[in-house]
Amino acid sequence: MSLAGSRSLFSLVFLVGAFASWAAFNLQAGGGLDSCPLWGVQRGLMLLLAGTNLLAALQGPMRWGRPLYWGLNLLLGVLGVITAGRHVLLQNIPSEQLLACLPDMPFMLRHLSWWQALQLVFMGTADCAEVSWTLLDMSLPEWSLLFFLLVLALGGYRLQRSLRAARQAAALP
Repeated sequence: MSLAGSRSLFSLVFLVGAFASWAAFNLQAGGGLDSCPLWGVQRGLMLLLAGTNLLAALQGPMRWGRPLYWGLNLLLGVLGVITAGRHVLLQNIPSEQLLACLPDMPFMLRHLSWWQALQLVFMGTADCAEVSWTLLDMSLPEWSLLFFLLVLALGGYRLQRSLRAARQAAALP
């Protein structure tokens, strides 16, 4: 596995994650899309993923650094799939069955434990069930789910390859 190959993949994941976060922010701010708390969590995970991959691309990790970064990608991909998957599921539930609204995240974090706030966010609101924008007949959470699934697949594959290469290099005299 070449260093250039790893750097270019880290750069690609950074660019796609940064673009997706930028596009989502602009659609919400300029397009007037309602903000579901789950969408905020997904954007946060995309930004963490973009930042992790930017750091990896700039650092150019060696033998044991690559598995660390691909492992972080894998972890963030799993969290993203869980969050986006829940959002897609909520879009298939009638909005009458969901909470009407939630307080904003800073308020919840001031007055509730972190775990309680996260549970409320995952319960979803009527805003989460609304599909107000699509591209190629896919909503933003569905695009987010696709992105996180691709990151999960790429992270798992590259982590496995990186670990194998690191083990082989450590076994050499």
